[in-house]
Amino acid sequence: MSSRAWNAVQVGGTTLLVTFLLLPVAALALTLGWRDLLAGVRNPLLAPALRLSLTTSGSSLFLVVFLGSLVAWRVARHPGPLSRAIETVTQLPAVIPPAVAGVGLLLAFGRRGLVGAFLARHGYGLAFTTPAVVLAETFVSAPFFVQAAIAAFRRVDENLLTVSRTLGASPFRSFVRVALPLSAPALVAGAAMSWARSLGEFGATLLFAGNLTGRTQTLPLAVYTAMETDLRAAQALALIMVGLAFAMLLVLRRMSREAVRA
Repeated sequence: MSSRAWNAVQVGGTTLLVTFLLLPVAALALTLGWRDLLAGVRNPLLAPALRLSLTTSGSSLFLVVFLGSLVAWRVARHPGPLSRAIETVTQLPAVIPPAVAGVGLLLAFGRRGLVGAFLARHGYGLAFTTPAVVLAETFVSAPFFVQAAIAAFRRVDENLLTVSRTLGASPFRSFVRVALPLSAPALVAGAAMSWARSLGEFGATLLFAGNLTGRTQTLPLAVYTAMETDLRAAQALALIMVGLAFAMLLVLRRMSREAVRA
């Protein structure tokens, strides 16, 4: 294949895929008038769902980043069969269908589940509560951050860590002062993908946490509920969700660029 033909194939493939990815988002915006958008903003489902989504996705992101960083550092710096097994486990939620994840979470943490039965005997219940939403979002979004963090930590120069240790830094201080700054761009990118995944989580949340307004009804579930009665309201809520996710990703990308320059 000639260079001109290869270039044409690249341009054609890029145009086709980008157009396909943009078309549904463009359809959301171009087929909705301002009046319908304002009606969607005033929809009673929006405020509680937006507040709950921001709270739960923020909580799940904190858990994923904190625990995921520890797991990723352990896997990256201690290669071996155990680390490979741990890495495989952290990848598993990415290939499990969300509905299956929801059933698994229910059987693990429901009132009759493996852990849920013990909690129920002590007066605690997780299923169909707000913490259940956080657990569902954490389960489905963790692989996106953990895999990015593992790859980033593996690229940290071992010599820099050795120098840090010879200067008297503890392993924890070397991790915080050397590894984290060097890995920051990749960690921010992984956190952005993890947050976006948790914000859009639907299947696992519906099966494990339910669809209770103000308690477990996140933005995707609010869109699903609005679809049953008013397509325009569902479209407006979906467009607001797209705008929110896009704005958050822009902020995180800017933070990533600033980390690279630093």
